[in-house]
Amino acid sequence: MPLALFGGITVTTPAGAAVALPTRKTALVLAVLALQADKGATRDALVEWIWPERAEGQGKSSLRQALTAIRKALPAVLDGAALETEQDTVKLNGGEDLIDLRRFEQQARAGGRGALAEAAALYRGELLEGIPLNGPLENTVAALRAQLRHEALHLAERLSEEAGLSKSERAACEALANRLLATDPAAEAAHRALIRLRLAEVQPNAARRQLERCVEAVQRELGVAPEAQTLALLETGGPAPGRGATAGDAASAAPKSTPGPADPPAADRHGQPSVVVMPFDDLGGREGDFFADGVVEEITSALSRIKDFFVIARQSAFTYKGRFVDVREVGRDLGVRYAVEGTVRRGGERVRITVQLVETESGRQLWSERYEDNRSELFELQDRIASQVAGAINPSIRASEIERARQTPPEDLQAYDLVLQALPHFWAHRKEDNLKALKLFDRALERDPDYGVALAFKAWCHAQQACYLWTGDPARERAQAVAAAEQAALKVQDHATALAAIGAAYGMTTTDLARAEGFIERSLALDPNNAWGWMRAGWQRLFAKDFKTATANYERALALSPLDPFTFNMHFGLSIAEAEQGHYEKAIRLVEQGLREGPGVTWAYRMLAAYHAQLGNMEKSAEAMNRFLRHYPGVTIEFMRQSLPPSLHDSTPAYWEGMRKAGFPEK
Repeated sequence: MPLALFGGITVTTPAGAAVALPTRKTALVLAVLALQADKGATRDALVEWIWPERAEGQGKSSLRQALTAIRKALPAVLDGAALETEQDTVKLNGGEDLIDLRRFEQQARAGGRGALAEAAALYRGELLEGIPLNGPLENTVAALRAQLRHEALHLAERLSEEAGLSKSERAACEALANRLLATDPAAEAAHRALIRLRLAEVQPNAARRQLERCVEAVQRELGVAPEAQTLALLETGGPAPGRGATAGDAASAAPKSTPGPADPPAADRHGQPSVVVMPFDDLGGREGDFFADGVVEEITSALSRIKDFFVIARQSAFTYKGRFVDVREVGRDLGVRYAVEGTVRRGGERVRITVQLVETESGRQLWSERYEDNRSELFELQDRIASQVAGAINPSIRASEIERARQTPPEDLQAYDLVLQALPHFWAHRKEDNLKALKLFDRALERDPDYGVALAFKAWCHAQQACYLWTGDPARERAQAVAAAEQAALKVQDHATALAAIGAAYGMTTTDLARAEGFIERSLALDPNNAWGWMRAGWQRLFAKDFKTATANYERALALSPLDPFTFNMHFGLSIAEAEQGHYEKAIRLVEQGLREGPGVTWAYRMLAAYHAQLGNMEKSAEAMNRFLRHYPGVTIEFMRQSLPPSLHDSTPAYWEGMRKAGFPEK
């Protein structure tokens, strides 16, 4: 749609070419007028909504400039639409079929499989998602968001109930349900839609797993059991006896007694671990001052977005508030492998927060950090600390779990353990390791064919086989990557890292940037602190020649996880962004840093050769090229163009020019 308001604001021509408006607030004026439809908005209201910080004269001047820019852009965006002014009211007339919100409303009301599927595909996210809004406008948009979300939930259910859905219609319904669950994991209507889809595909086990996710989410978020109509789905719409799920299965998915040593929520069916965020000790806090509790709540919320582990509800954790208790006792009581502990100390407006991650069985400290800041911006400080803690704890738990999996006897390995064993081989970026990782992912899938996380990483692994020149048949590896990614997309629900892996596979093997970015955006919507998601977002922006945003994404990934096993890849991405802007010396330093961080990552020597050649350092270029060719004998530019990400061909001319200058053979 030329004017898309779901998931942000996007303005394009009907053919999909971007239309540049002078400022983001100009785009917001256009969006507001589209929302107001026939009612329009007064000039005073527009100024108050969009420029509340400016003096009246300045605000009206900014509005005049914005309206002038919109009038110029309208013919390219909304053909046949026009801005009309009646006294002091501005209206956008016409073009309803070219505005995603209006089209969504039309098709949702129209009914029928095709119309409902089109409406589902249009709901790409919440209304004006991620757009900063002020006071009265924020309240207006919030009410519209709630209304549209309700309509979208109803739409997902209606579409899932239609018989004989085509593959594309099922995909639209599934994508809509997953988008709704990303913002509200306890949305039962979305869970019901996914359960119906699995049942229609004769996947009773997958339907039951979706019900289990629903039970867990509703219990965690609301503290209650799901509605009867949700639990009844496997009874009323399930497979015939002998084919899988039964009404008894649905009932068994309902919450049981409070977790304890005999009934721990320590792991899901894949053996993933659980973690509890304990109440922090507030040293020097006044009675009734809940700053420390706020920090704990934000950290719990941030960690809950990460689906690599299960986070115990804060209500259970807060039963320990004010009590001295051994962390090993907490582990036994709650059935958790890891606990996050901390202290808060204040002095005037300064606050110091110390956080540590502890393994409950042994009491061993796995990670600790101290944060110190000004307390004046209270909520911003809580958010910032929660983000930093979540970004650091995830790789620390992952490293501990990998070590645990290594020590597990082979006969006791679950699918989750095999994926953990594969990860160090996967991120080593060496041919022999990548093949080992693929074998381990396949073994995980033998144990659990529906394990979406294993499928997602398998897809990424096949993409690496092609992109890093580890195969003589890159087309075959790309096809396998896409096939695994398509399977994973049907199995992965709200696992942020797996969604990033699917996005990586598509981004590295196809030219469908929108599809790849869609998965990565979903990943970051679920977990804004996912360093791998930000790393892949950097590559996607690089493929789109948006080097400024690519750099910001890589830097955010490094800030979130400075000791990440993929830091070398982040620095390689930064180097390409710098080189394409003509900053070859900085690009060389970044490649060298990446090579130090990733010993054995020999494919990056081609980058070093290219950038030295661009600077005329032919001796150093030849040295780097020779090191590369020792590991990749006979490789030509033609073969690299067949193997590397297709979107890299046009987005990095300096890279390819540098390799030609270095003397790499063309064919």
